[in-house]
Amino acid sequence: MALLLNIDTATEHASVCLSENDIILTIEESHDQKNHGSFLQPAIQKMVSNSNIQLPAIDAIAVTIGPGSYTGLRVGLASAKGLCFALNKPLIVVNTLEVIACASIKAMKQNNHSIDDFLFCPLIDARRMEVFTAIYTKKLKPVIEPAAMIITENSFSEFKNNKIVFSGSGHNKVKNIINNKNFIFLSSQHNASHLSVIAQQQFDNKQFANLAYCEPLYLKEFFNTQSKKQ
Repeated sequence: MALLLNIDTATEHASVCLSENDIILTIEESHDQKNHGSFLQPAIQKMVSNSNIQLPAIDAIAVTIGPGSYTGLRVGLASAKGLCFALNKPLIVVNTLEVIACASIKAMKQNNHSIDDFLFCPLIDARRMEVFTAIYTKKLKPVIEPAAMIITENSFSEFKNNKIVFSGSGHNKVKNIINNKNFIFLSSQHNASHLSVIAQQQFDNKQFANLAYCEPLYLKEFFNTQSKKQ
């Protein structure tokens, strides 16, 4: 059994939750990107109060490491690391794109879609036609590793015969310029509950980050050529 504190402030939607073995005990959310810093600590204290679970009782702290908003990533990681140091707990870091993909997989299942033949492409809006993106299988195995990309009409052309679910804040950039009957565009919203699913797996496998050297994953360099399908 594992009791986890999950923190996600990487994008415009911030959330924190307490989870125990994939069960969400309590969750707090905010849609005000400018106030992620002021939201986080009060939200954690509110969850502790409402659940009657004290922070020393948790087994680990999980946080989205990036990509995403520079400020949001710093706020989330700094808070997670500070709590880990204070409580002597391990830190779990999860790629934001993997969390978004997890949310779209769950949404497809809830809508009774078979996902056996699908790939999942989360996209985080950057600026202009730029996004942070990756492609995963239904088991969250990377087909294209997380990268910064400039979307063009030729993007994902090597996957034109694949069924792909695009999601995240940048999915409209693909939807607006690429027409493919195999592509599905999903407006699902990820939150800390999806982070908790991946964090639980990493906890079980003892995949913990180094507190002293862990840094946000910014993925700054953009490119417009595509990786080959693995």
